[in-house]
Amino acid sequence: MSGAAPVVHQHFLNKEESFMYDREANFPMEDTRNEARIEFTEKGMQHLSSRRCEIIKLSKSSALIGIMTQFQLPRNFYLDIPSARIPLIGCLLKRVHGNNIIEARFLRLLTDRDLNRIFVYSMHPNHRNRTLDIYR
Repeated sequence: MSGAAPVVHQHFLNKEESFMYDREANFPMEDTRNEARIEFTEKGMQHLSSRRCEIIKLSKSSALIGIMTQFQLPRNFYLDIPSARIPLIGCLLKRVHGNNIIEARFLRLLTDRDLNRIFVYSMHPNHRNRTLDIYR
């Protein structure tokens, strides 16, 4: 008997992929400073909890969020940006850093209109001269 390894043939079913997470192009992150709110359910479906946070970087598909205190954040949550009037963006937790910063992936892509509205209300110096186009 020979000790040869078994031959594995490449097949399209060997790899599981999803369009949003595997084939989607990474959008560039842009610095911003927006106040936001993380909303999630605790203890099953008993009540909705809300925590304040700050969006540090933002792209069409993801965000880098700074939280004020450490707390147990579930894998799925909502991000609410009250100043830009964008409610309940569905998010998926990707990574939690040690310095109270989390990486989140949006369940749907943000539109250019939503991004512009967020950047208009940003406190970051790069977005100081942005204006809101009410006709678009």
